[in-house]
Amino acid sequence: MLFNSILFLLFFCIVYLLYVSLKHRGQNLLLLVASYLFYGTWDWRFLILIFLTTLVDYTTALKVYHVASPRRRRIYVAISITFNLSILFFFKYFNFFVDSTLSLFHFFGLNPDIVTIKILLPVGISFYTFQSMSYTIDVYRGQLTPTRSLLDYMLFVSFFPQLVAGPIERARELLPQVQAPRCIDHAMVREGLWLILLGYFKKVVIADNMAPIANEVFNNPDAHQGLPVLLGIYAFAFQIYGDFSGYSNIARGVARLMGFHLMVNFATPYFALNPRDFWRRWHISLSTWLRDYLYIPLGGNRKGPVRTYANLSITMLLGGLWHGAAWNFVAWGLYHGLLLILHRLAEHVGFWRSENAALSRPLRLLQIGVMFHLTCLSWVLFRINHLSDFPVLMGNLFTASLDHVSWLWIIILITGPLLIFEIAWRRSDDLLKVKSLPPAARLAIYCLLLGYILLTGKGDGYEFIYFQF
Repeated sequence: MLFNSILFLLFFCIVYLLYVSLKHRGQNLLLLVASYLFYGTWDWRFLILIFLTTLVDYTTALKVYHVASPRRRRIYVAISITFNLSILFFFKYFNFFVDSTLSLFHFFGLNPDIVTIKILLPVGISFYTFQSMSYTIDVYRGQLTPTRSLLDYMLFVSFFPQLVAGPIERARELLPQVQAPRCIDHAMVREGLWLILLGYFKKVVIADNMAPIANEVFNNPDAHQGLPVLLGIYAFAFQIYGDFSGYSNIARGVARLMGFHLMVNFATPYFALNPRDFWRRWHISLSTWLRDYLYIPLGGNRKGPVRTYANLSITMLLGGLWHGAAWNFVAWGLYHGLLLILHRLAEHVGFWRSENAALSRPLRLLQIGVMFHLTCLSWVLFRINHLSDFPVLMGNLFTASLDHVSWLWIIILITGPLLIFEIAWRRSDDLLKVKSLPPAARLAIYCLLLGYILLTGKGDGYEFIYFQF
């Protein structure tokens, strides 16, 4: 059930009308049923998997909390982590490793007769697995008291606005909102509607209009040279940002209408000054998860520069694999790990100024421009269908050609309002700043976004990119 579909709008309207007429426990039961129905529309068999994940982490967290023996506590948290990673590995990476092994055999001229099965990837499994697994870890660390209500925990794991593409919420933030009665006021409704409107604008106007240009270039890497390749790369950069941040905005808006607060997942990432700053702004829920549950436990930056660089590489490699079981995601993760290492080295010798340093406007713009294009290069690795497409596209990029100039005007026309809005957000540091504007200014912004959605929005419903992860 896609957010950008009539079916979802009907589904949410029915759920919301029932929701506001019920008291707290009835609301939670309704949301749980609605969440399982929402997830089951992709494949009802996925419900068994999410329920097993929920049950295992709910049970092990209680055991961890009530058992006094440190050894037994470690055993229970290990059961949770092993179960979650095993499920994730089997459903997401089984096909990848089997296919890679077969390719290795073929490379050496061997043709083994191996019978394999293709595993269906459950939608959103990476998101809810990380969310549920962090709950048990937080209980083990003493940062959280586990809930005794299985219903509340089931709702925490399956809450439909952010179930299949995040944000990846922490239990200490979302679970108390599930457990406590919620009071919906006028400000929440205004904020929710604004986030939903902005999210649909990013998705159906920005992402879905950039998709045909990006698809044309990346699906036909041999057919384009020069300017079209560059525009295709720019188009995908705006497509993935509009697509993913649009989903996050809609998820936050839908949750806000029901009295919940979900974390901000994007904060003007294309205005980042350096690689570290980028990961503080892009997919914040994942980057902070990797920091807290992987990078810091590995030792972070506490054990010398060599160990720090190794930890950065491992973290970003696994971050790349989290996105998908393919070698281009491995390369994407390693690329970002290398950027983080090079930035640390450059910052150490004073070549690249920190984002906290006082920078002149020209130097700040230069750093933003450099970082944006380094990010665009990473999106090439992310989007290509095969690793062999990368050198083809890079070679064609530097071939003189000015074909498809019309694509440039499409990109400017479609992304112009978004860039203006991002600049305003960057200056105010408040995504909800619009609600404090004079009524005439608010109305003008709402009409502009609605006009863009009605006039240029795609009605053919491209699926959200991050659903595949």
